[in-house]
Amino acid sequence: MNQTPGTFELLEPVSPEALVPDPWLAPWMLVALVLLALVAIAVLVFRKKKVPAPDPVALRRVAREDATAALNAIGPVPAREAAVQASLILRRYLSVAAGDPALFETQEEFIARHESLKDFAEDARESANTGFARLAAIKYSPTTPDLSTGEVIAGSQLLLEILHLGFRA
Repeated sequence: MNQTPGTFELLEPVSPEALVPDPWLAPWMLVALVLLALVAIAVLVFRKKKVPAPDPVALRRVAREDATAALNAIGPVPAREAAVQASLILRRYLSVAAGDPALFETQEEFIARHESLKDFAEDARESANTGFARLAAIKYSPTTPDLSTGEVIAGSQLLLEILHLGFRA
């Protein structure tokens, strides 16, 4: 048997880079993507149009006009029903014109809240407390109030005017 003698010659190892797959994203592509993302964010931040804040005086004027129209639209209903509607209209006016949560509060919560109507002059706040207490007395009285619907509406319109003119700012 003829065997070839084995050679014990040392061969250079294969480079490990040949075993690593080629990157699908070149470094320059990564840098380009980061720069593109930064530019997109900058454009969004600086192009964002700011909505101007609504003019508070115009907002109050519109709220007053709406409240006046709603008070004038109260029909021939009993005084108690007129007081319920007028109270709701005035509370809606306060919620729009002053940003006050009076629309969503009970009479007791409204009176107990010390910061209520902080944007109003002192006499307007006192008139509001008195006027809303009067409307509450009419609404919740166990007996039928001896007021006419016109008197309830006139008192509510007067309170609306006092509140509208009683803003400090």
